[in-house]
Order: sequence, then structure tokens, then C-alpha cells
Amino acid sequence: MAKHSAGILLYRMRDGGPEVLLVHPGGPFWTNRDLGAWSIPKGEHDDGEEPLACARRELEEELGAPIVIVDPIDIGTVRQKAGKVVHAWAADGDFDPALLRSNTFTMQWPPRSGREQTFPEVDRAEWFGPDEAREKLIPAQAVFLDRLADALGQLGETTG
Repeated sequence: MAKHSAGILLYRMRDGGPEVLLVHPGGPFWTNRDLGAWSIPKGEHDDGEEPLACARRELEEELGAPIVIVDPIDIGTVRQKAGKVVHAWAADGDFDPALLRSNTFTMQWPPRSGREQTFPEVDRAEWFGPDEAREKLIPAQAVFLDRLADALGQLGETTG
């Protein structure tokens, strides 16, 4: 059975267009990976947890700061290469990446060493314009950028 995650694609408007906040996974496997390694802040949930509640919790846990989310926009789901299904919402907001204080996880490292080490779940957060974000994102999540652009265009038509 596929694992399910939920996350929030935080965006802000700068110079007439959106920027999106992406996070880089922490831990030794991701240290030297950049293009195609970043993600929206997200985390797994079980069948008993409402996905939007999970997305809000994961945003706060991964960034280490409460983020006020008002009127999130459902931007659908994607299935990543390994089969995980990610449900995402977009939300207008702001965050200073210098304030990143991610939660942590513990794993044996190096492998078979018997030593446990603790790593941040997210080691970096950064704002990107759509083109650079598309290069940075895990390929399956790039469609969220298209869906955000569509949603913002529709919002502009109704409010502009």
C-alpha cells in the first residue's frame, strides 16, 4: 500500500510574480544533492489523520516556527517515483529561512557502525522563482508549480 504525505507550498508575491518556499532534506544521503532533491514541506500521515491537518503540522515542524495559513488552495496530489502519494495545498505566507529550526531524526551512521547520529529533517529552506524551483524540486512535485500558477491566475481574474 502506498504511503501518503501532505504538505503546503508556501508562496509570496515578489516583483509581480510568485516565489515559493522549498526545503532541502537533511541527513547524509542528501548532503551533496541539489537539483531534483528539494521538496515542499510535507510529511506522512495515516488514514486516521486529516491530510490538511498533517500539512499544517508538518510545515511548522519542518520550519520550526508557526506559520499562519489562511484560505489554503488545494493543488491536488502527485505520485512520486517510489510510489508515495503527496497531497498539497498552496498558501500565501512568509518565512525567513534564517529562522529555520527543523525537527530531527536519529539513524545509524555510518551504516553498520553501531553509532546513532541525529540529523535535521530539513537542513535548508529557501525562496525560489518558478523556473529555479522547477529545477530544484523532486520531479514529480514540479506539477504543483503549474497548479499554483493556474490557481493564482484564477484568483487574479476574480479579484482583479
